[in-house]
Amino acid sequence: MDREQIRIRGYQPGDRDDVYRVCLQTANNGGDGTAIFRDPRLPGDVYAVPYVIFEPSLTLVAEDAGGVGGYIVATLDSREFGRRLESDWWPAMRVRHPEPPPDLALGLSVQERNALSNIHRCWKPGQHVPGGYPSHLHINLLPPLQGRGVGRRLIATLLARLSEQGSPGVHLASGLANLPAAGFYRHLGFTELAASDMHMLAMDLLGR
Repeated sequence: MDREQIRIRGYQPGDRDDVYRVCLQTANNGGDGTAIFRDPRLPGDVYAVPYVIFEPSLTLVAEDAGGVGGYIVATLDSREFGRRLESDWWPAMRVRHPEPPPDLALGLSVQERNALSNIHRCWKPGQHVPGGYPSHLHINLLPPLQGRGVGRRLIATLLARLSEQGSPGVHLASGLANLPAAGFYRHLGFTELAASDMHMLAMDLLGR
């Protein structure tokens, strides 16, 4: 299927299950996380669905004839988003995904332990916001949509929306081992910032 047959559009409420599915199927360092999460909704509850609930105007999906195969989510103000999560999202998630006792936690995958820690140790996306780049984004694509320019289109459309909403800059983070992702973002015009334990990339949106 060529580029013209892949549609980029705004998020709709009926897309939520697809966002959960794509998040799960990319939750193992970009690969399928189905086998390493006891609850298939856990990765989405941490890394994707709060964005579509609280900032749906900054959520886009990519779909082809097979349905939704990717998304991009963002928040305009990371610090405010972190406060919103703590007041309106994490309390319910702590009930839905209780913290396991230490002996059980040892048997969980690293990815599941990290997701649970984010819920119970209060992951705040606004804790490490680089100056001048208050917005942040996450993007995930399933293999059929990868390598076909879809990520570039999603990011370009999102950056336009962030600019329209007045964001001066956006940042994102990726793991140190994920060199292809860092190279991809640099190719799109992101600048890598100093960071000790991750790739931190940012883009100035003023004047776009």
